[in-house]
Amino acid sequence: MSVPLFAWCLGASVLGFALMGFDKRQARRGGRRVPEKQFFLVAALGGTAGAILGMYAFHHKTRHWYFKWGLPAIALVQLGLVWFWWEYGAELL
Repeated sequence: MSVPLFAWCLGASVLGFALMGFDKRQARRGGRRVPEKQFFLVAALGGTAGAILGMYAFHHKTRHWYFKWGLPAIALVQLGLVWFWWEYGAELL
């Protein structure tokens, strides 16, 4: 994995983790919440690991099936894309 791609995924993961923590805090305080679409957008843009870690670290969104199964599904698709690029990427160029 290239350094810029790794940095991008690391940044997106930190953002996904922070969003989970922020939303949990807002839920407890009755404040304005983060839309669920944003969690999935951050995950789809490379922050899946952070979103999953945040989900379990903050015990947030763990009862929603679409988070419990959707985030790992996004991670599997992303791993498949990385594998595909690793195996066939050079031939596609």
